[in-house]
Amino acid sequence: MTIYSKIYTLAIAAGLTLLPVSLLTGCGHDHSQEKEHDGHSHNESLQLTSYSPDFEVFAEATPFVAGHDSEVLAHFTRLADFKPLAAGGVTMRLTVGGDTQSVVLDKPTHPGIYAFKIKPRKTGKGSLVFDIESEGKKYSAEISGITVYADEHEAHSKAAESAAKSSNGVAFPKEQSWNVDFTTEEVISGPFGEVIRTMAQVEPSMGDERVVVAKTSGTVRFASSDMTEGKAVGSGQALFCIDSEGLADNNMSVRYNEAKSAYDFAKGEYERKKALADDKLVTQGDLRKAKADYEAAEAAYGNLRRNFSAGRHSAGSPISGFIKKVYVRNGEYVEAGAPVMEVAQNRDLYVTAELQPRKFHSLKNIVSTNLKIPGNDRVYSLKDLNGSLVSYGKSIDVDNPLIPVVFKVSNTVDLLPGSFVEMFITTGSGEKVLTVPRESIVEEMGNYFVFVQLTPEFFEKRAVKTGQSNGLRTEILSGVKEGERIVGRGAVLVKLAQASGKLDAHAGHVH
Repeated sequence: MTIYSKIYTLAIAAGLTLLPVSLLTGCGHDHSQEKEHDGHSHNESLQLTSYSPDFEVFAEATPFVAGHDSEVLAHFTRLADFKPLAAGGVTMRLTVGGDTQSVVLDKPTHPGIYAFKIKPRKTGKGSLVFDIESEGKKYSAEISGITVYADEHEAHSKAAESAAKSSNGVAFPKEQSWNVDFTTEEVISGPFGEVIRTMAQVEPSMGDERVVVAKTSGTVRFASSDMTEGKAVGSGQALFCIDSEGLADNNMSVRYNEAKSAYDFAKGEYERKKALADDKLVTQGDLRKAKADYEAAEAAYGNLRRNFSAGRHSAGSPISGFIKKVYVRNGEYVEAGAPVMEVAQNRDLYVTAELQPRKFHSLKNIVSTNLKIPGNDRVYSLKDLNGSLVSYGKSIDVDNPLIPVVFKVSNTVDLLPGSFVEMFITTGSGEKVLTVPRESIVEEMGNYFVFVQLTPEFFEKRAVKTGQSNGLRTEILSGVKEGERIVGRGAVLVKLAQASGKLDAHAGHVH
């Protein structure tokens, strides 16, 4: 599909009336018969790309010829999420030899797509600048190296020469990439260091677990029949009670009544002696002793009154969380101090890896750590989990000659204590190497490939040789160069598009 027919389709979708496509071309070249090169077609339209900090701009334009109309179909993609610019005004400025022409569009023809029309006045080298205004903010993106020709045949010839070509290319239109999880990014170089790949165990942190013990001897009575492991409980929620009624020894009813009687007696004695002390009928020493006896009896009675009722001790959950473990059965007799239940939160967790002693000197230079949950393709960095290195062992045990390395993480991804995760520990600054996102690499029969961007809608499948990986990024030993742009997320979808063999260079375009 040529640039002319795409704009014609756009106009029809917008409810406008245009001349037939054959009349719009304005030259003797038959644009409906696209040329073939290396097994792929090109249509002599310019394909222009620019990146600003906020936007990717991909423009398809008829070659610029002084005194002739040029159609510019611009696609605007937000780099924050690689989705189209859905609303906002865009001004396109063509500057050649100090002469500037502007075209203003208040809104897109379709989300992300703006169709401009301009007639250059001067020949020479220049630039296209797109001024974007959306949601009260202003942005700008420039495409340099624009040439306005005097001769239409030369303009089309140069456009054909500059067209992206590849015998192993695949088209993936913007409308298609906007509708899926798709990104592109530059191949970068940087320190990578040594990557230690190991398994690590998830363990609860001490501050997130509480053991609830029996404060007296007696028979355990659960607060409800569903007090089982995994049940969610709130702070202060009743868990169980200890019933000592009927016991010959350590009967709480007897102890409670004795404490109450002692309290009542001590209180009466103190109040009586306090009244006599005002008349100098008792000594200050007797009064102080009566006060001490009263306070001791009050403390003992108050403790029993708070924790025991009708001969029973009631226990509540000290924290919000879930019941991790139940140590006794309902109705079982326990001694004072025996553990009954364990309540956990799993809010903060420890992840412990054990490494060979030969890695000890590398551990002082840990740069980053990533972990992968088995059965989940997502890889999380310590930053994702608000994590940090807690410590690593400075000695080893004869029975277990491995070095423990402990990290603390926030459990925001439902990690299960006791389970194992795959861990990638990167140590040392290392030499600068080329790296790409792990998900940008596709595998076919033991070989690895990436999709290199030739234009934002056309990608070349290229074989690469990989090195070590830290779970998030993989070292590239050969196949791509720094600064080239590749598919990040969505590489598998581009691979499927190539395998289908049914997509032309503009399949899926609404224009």
